[in-house]
Amino acid sequence: MRAVQVVTTTGPADVVVREVPDPVPGPDDVLVEVHTVGVSFPDLLLSRGQYQLRPEPPFTLGVDYAGVVVSGPGFEPGQRVVGVGGYGGASELVAGPRQSTFALPDGVSFEEAAALPMNYLTALFALDERAGLRPGETVLVHGAAGGVGTATLQVAKGLGARTIAVTSTEEKAAYARAAGADETVLFDGFKDAVTELTGGKGVDVVLDVVGGDAFTDSLRVLAPQGRLMVVGFAAGTGIPEVKVNRLLLNNIDVRGVGWGAYAFFKPDYLQQQWAQLVPMIESGVARPPIGEVYPMADFGRALADMDNRAALGKLVVRLRD
Repeated sequence: MRAVQVVTTTGPADVVVREVPDPVPGPDDVLVEVHTVGVSFPDLLLSRGQYQLRPEPPFTLGVDYAGVVVSGPGFEPGQRVVGVGGYGGASELVAGPRQSTFALPDGVSFEEAAALPMNYLTALFALDERAGLRPGETVLVHGAAGGVGTATLQVAKGLGARTIAVTSTEEKAAYARAAGADETVLFDGFKDAVTELTGGKGVDVVLDVVGGDAFTDSLRVLAPQGRLMVVGFAAGTGIPEVKVNRLLLNNIDVRGVGWGAYAFFKPDYLQQQWAQLVPMIESGVARPPIGEVYPMADFGRALADMDNRAALGKLVVRLRD
């Protein structure tokens, strides 16, 4: 079978498609014929040897994958499913654990399915488990036109919150509105714009996948008892530091969001999350906006597009017609 592999950790340009042996599923694994794979930030870091997981090359990329069941416990052959793992999903066959394989609701395309697990379950973990989001609260989302950003906008709506999207351009602002944002502001001057939008109150939750220069102003726009959720550092300008006296002034929190480190080590937690997400999918609140769909040979190009922040929504690679 073919797989998208990192042979040398020198970045997206050196990602290749190679022939590899078929996987041998264990007793609790579901063997899936993969149709589509989501392109994720961990893939980019893995291609450079910069992720917290450090598999020995050669290894296969791919965090989210969607396809049909060949065999495995809890599923019927031919059933449409989606799966998630640390890496290894970008191959024509995947043997994934039952606990991280999920039945797809009717009406969800394979392209949409490959955009769901990592981004939407991360957003759900950030907002529900870590932020303790309550109906009627306001959520500010940085990087709101990207995959995690659009997922967060939609999950926040599903949890009954008001959403404000922060984007770098008007084009991305329109994309965020189409994804479900109630309000949008541009990154330049977002602090003053958000203060005006909220009548000076501020927001209850900030979800920050960007870091960098946004961090201090994100603290400043929090309402009393607000929570800033640290998801990533896409700005690439270093990891920001917190002057803890700021936390005292309005009783605000900075909380880390490490979905994978939490979810993959708690039995049945992923299935519980999926069960919570399914009604949002079926109601149409959670509907992943897909950016570009690439052929398998262009996985490296998709990573480069993500790295250049040229992506709107989720990038997807198709392995089969």
